[in-house]
Parts: sequence; structure tokens; C-alpha cells
Amino acid sequence: MTGISGAAAARAADAMLRTLGGTQVILLFPAAGMPGDPEAGLGLIDPGVVQAPISPVIVRELPTENNGPRRRIELLAGCSALAEQVSQRGVASADVLFATALGLVYEGEVFHIEGYFVERLEGMAYLYRVAAVA
Repeated sequence: MTGISGAAAARAADAMLRTLGGTQVILLFPAAGMPGDPEAGLGLIDPGVVQAPISPVIVRELPTENNGPRRRIELLAGCSALAEQVSQRGVASADVLFATALGLVYEGEVFHIEGYFVERLEGMAYLYRVAAVA
């Protein structure tokens, strides 16, 4: 008896995200180079960020603790949405991508990545769940 394979689960997750009207978020990474002057070493110059768009993704609002002013979201992203950025940034996997990101931008608001969870089938990642807070 054969079941669904990891590759089939990845295709199904990507199709689901596109069908449900996936949106776009932007991952933020530190800029690679710093100017050589002494002010840069003291932190007086902002090195800037590199923006990496991820699409399609589904974003859900999460309840906040104590009804505070903070906004929490959960981001659902498939493998194909992350594959281009993994390749462009030259990292080993989407895990490294999320671990090195400074945060993400959704609807013009910057969110800090609290954590992420990888859904796997037969050892293959097919869906990433990312929790973030503004």
C-alpha cells in the first residue's frame, strides 16, 4: 500500500496557498556590507536591510495576550514560495532563511519572528508555519 509522498504533499500545499488567495510578505535581512569608516564600527551608520519577497503565503491573525496593543500573526508558506529566496541568499534551507531574518513586513508593519514550525511528510518539508509579533 502506498500513501502520499512528500513531493505530492508539497505540491498540494502550494496549490492550497494559491487557491486560498495567497498574499505576499517581505523578509528582512541585514545588508551584507558595512562602510569602512569608524562611525560604522560604532553603530552610528545604519547598514540597511535587504528585502526578500515571499509569495504566495497565507497570513492569519492570532489572539494577543492580555488584549495588549501587540499584533500577532501566523504565516503559512509552502516550499516553492521559499525556494527562490533560499537559492538567491545561498543558504542551505528555509530553516536557515528564517533563522537569519531580522523580521518580516506585512501590510506595511514590521513583525519580529517569534518562531517557526516545519510540517514534514516522509522527511520532506512541505509547509512552514511562522509566528510573528509586531
